[in-house]
Amino acid sequence: MDSEAVTLILLLLLIVATYTDAKWQMILNWNTYFGIGLGFVLRGWEGGSAGLEDATKGFAVCGGLMLMCFVLFGLGGGDLKLMAMMGTFLGFERGVEALLWTLVLGGIFGGAMIVWQMGFVDIVVGVARQVIRVWQFKGWVPLGTEARKPLQQTLFLAPAGLMGTLVVTWDQWGGHFFK
Repeated sequence: MDSEAVTLILLLLLIVATYTDAKWQMILNWNTYFGIGLGFVLRGWEGGSAGLEDATKGFAVCGGLMLMCFVLFGLGGGDLKLMAMMGTFLGFERGVEALLWTLVLGGIFGGAMIVWQMGFVDIVVGVARQVIRVWQFKGWVPLGTEARKPLQQTLFLAPAGLMGTLVVTWDQWGGHFFK
């Protein structure tokens, strides 16, 4: 099995995760656990012991970094397993690159959702009020409960993971469609 087929299988698993994440706010265990196991099998089949070693490194580093986010920031367990799955398929270097793209794109999507829901003017006014409070009290003034609500939304990392993987694997699939 060539690397393009392995990438296609990962993209299909990510499409399923994106669908379930958007519809039910869940990344299902059968998708990620099956994907992690399949990633190890396919990477071992494709690259022998070197492929299996790279899959293990990708799994450990991507999963480990997301485990820290899970523990420290309350990130969802499905997101953790999804990134570990991506690391298994993509290996260490491309897995970390996809993880970084996922976090950047997830932040952009999250910021866009806040702007969409609150409105740009309300955000600018709220930031200006907070800056004035900090200036007046010569220190940080915690936000009130109402002001924190937009910041406590559920973010969907599966779509960002799919997009990050598409960016990282562009060299494999992009040339087939855009010549």
